[in-house]
Amino acid sequence: MPRIAPTDQIPRRPKALRWIAPIVLCLVPFAVYWNSLAVPFFFDDQAAVVKNATLRNLSAWETVLAGPAGGTGASGRPIVNLSLAVNYAIGGTTVTGYHLANLLFHIIGTLALFGLLRRSLRTPLLRERFGADASLLAFWGALLWSVHPLQTESVTCVIQRTELLLGMFYLLALYGFVRGATEGTKRWTGLGLVCALLGMATKEVMVSAPLMVLLYDRTFLAGSFAGAWRARRLTHLAFAACLLLLAVLVLRAGGTRGEAAGFGIGVPWWMYALKQCEAIWLYLKLSFWPHPLVVYYGIDVIRDPFAVWPEILGLVALVTGTVVALARAPVLGFVGFWFFAILAPSSSVIPLATQTVSEHRMYLPVLAPLILALLAGHLLAGRRSVAVFALLALAGALISARRNTDYRSPLTIWNDTVAKAPRNPRAHVNLGSALQAAGAGDDALAHYRTAAALEPNSAAASNNIAGILLDRGQAADAIAYAEAALRTDPALDVAHNNLGSALLRLERVNEALKHLQQAIALSPEFAEAHCNLTSAYTQLNQTALAIEHGRRALQLKPDFALSHFFLGNAYRQAGQPDAARAEYETAVRLNPRDAQAHSNLGGLLYQAGRAAEAIPHYEAAVKLQPDFTDAHNNLASALFQTGRPEASITHYRTAITLQPDNLGARLNLALVLSRLGRQAEAAATYEAILRIAPDHAGAKAGLAPLRNGTTAPAPR
Repeated sequence: MPRIAPTDQIPRRPKALRWIAPIVLCLVPFAVYWNSLAVPFFFDDQAAVVKNATLRNLSAWETVLAGPAGGTGASGRPIVNLSLAVNYAIGGTTVTGYHLANLLFHIIGTLALFGLLRRSLRTPLLRERFGADASLLAFWGALLWSVHPLQTESVTCVIQRTELLLGMFYLLALYGFVRGATEGTKRWTGLGLVCALLGMATKEVMVSAPLMVLLYDRTFLAGSFAGAWRARRLTHLAFAACLLLLAVLVLRAGGTRGEAAGFGIGVPWWMYALKQCEAIWLYLKLSFWPHPLVVYYGIDVIRDPFAVWPEILGLVALVTGTVVALARAPVLGFVGFWFFAILAPSSSVIPLATQTVSEHRMYLPVLAPLILALLAGHLLAGRRSVAVFALLALAGALISARRNTDYRSPLTIWNDTVAKAPRNPRAHVNLGSALQAAGAGDDALAHYRTAAALEPNSAAASNNIAGILLDRGQAADAIAYAEAALRTDPALDVAHNNLGSALLRLERVNEALKHLQQAIALSPEFAEAHCNLTSAYTQLNQTALAIEHGRRALQLKPDFALSHFFLGNAYRQAGQPDAARAEYETAVRLNPRDAQAHSNLGGLLYQAGRAAEAIPHYEAAVKLQPDFTDAHNNLASALFQTGRPEASITHYRTAITLQPDNLGARLNLALVLSRLGRQAEAAATYEAILRIAPDHAGAKAGLAPLRNGTTAPAPR
């Protein structure tokens, strides 16, 4: 295969740039994104990484390559899921490794872009105007792209490595083709083909790569489609054949990627297309003025074409200009085609239900306006434009580094999003979730109610309101909201769990069981649902099933205090007090404010003859929950057993005050009073019991010895 441009005809790079440029292109992005390495998993990361069971065993490669169901960022994208599985095998869910991998993919893509730009500017079509400064312009183009603030979402959000991997493979595929074509070496062409295949298994946007390779050949190398076909038809056929892998993956996913994208997901294609007319102009604006940046724009569509008629006309003009330029100004046409071809799969007529506008979709397309501006600046000012490029790169780096600080916690990023998009209901839901996790339940509830007002059928808002009400002990009110969430989204696992939990608290165990089982059917690794099933089966005296689900919950979430408590209850019911005591001890260690866990642990210690050890747990229970009648009663009994009868009387009387019909506390009080020789008070207490329950055998038996002058037994 003949070379297109022999190396002796191409101006060489300045020697300094040969090694300085790649180093700078590695170090600058690393410095810019250094403060993103500790950004926690959030939003789409939860489903795609934290809850993604297919990552857990790297050796089960079939499961890893199949990926998770449900339309996550890794669904139907084997290479993305494989990369996450490698991260998990190395460091579990320690987030730093995932960010380092993202940054590595971004840097490799930057280096590939540098090489591609340099070689493109040295092709015969552009050599006369830009060849002498090809390396310099390629360096600034790659650097500006790598630090552009629009890239922050792709680099900083873990699951957006779909864009990073796509960009890396797309650029490497084109770079491999160019080197193979210009140098006549099969190994570079082979690299391009391998990267094209990997890209097809990374993201559906790769569909345009074979056409882009052909158009590049026609524009920069062969000069015509016929010439490109004559010179490299087998290469182009090989790139086109890579589409077969993408077709298989799309068909295997049913064409909708788990109901996240496609024509069969309930979003009218024409409404989505109208929204994209607006979105594309927003993308172009952010390319030149990246403010404000919003991590989540929501799922709005546009129903009235007249609402966006200026955008439609402008877009028609841009597309028309691109088509004309393809024939009359091939370089401009190539750049325009790059922009539209890469955006088309996500920003045309194919609906994406989870987000109708997303900044990360501009990861590769932003190259089009950026490179046009770069070349225009060089044509206007020559090498003096370098000062402007340097200032822009510095500004981009500072803005990107500052933007990363917004991601430092879910609370900060969702506060930022709500401030910039106050009518975005899902942003309010996500901010509410972050506030709830931070313990600000009232503020969280306010944002959930705002979301429900903005989107009355919001399943997420209704479900989260149910969760807040459950936390407040308002189970009956929570049921209505959980049911409303399920009317909108019958497959919402968390709503089934919340409804089941509420029904459990109202002792409607059989009804609760159905919803908890449905939650597990929808999400087999839903630790909270397994936890609630432990309680449900315990209440139904099905201890074997209760223990099974309790253990499963703790496998999934080892530090889940409530699961330890419920499993302790199951062990106690199964007659395994030592196992129960161990679970209660773990529960109070993980959650020292759980009054019931303290009380239950105290009960087991008391029953084991360790009354002195039980007392601190009973005292903790009544301190945490002053109206805890049983804890007062049991504390009183333990105090009496350890020689503190006067203190025991105080707690028995507190129990009786809290629950006047608590005959057990009254009977124990009478027994203590009798043992202390306070016969009149004891007799009065027994008589009070008999007034409530005239046939109470214990009161009658206790009162008789007092009348005979004998001593009562010790309290229980």
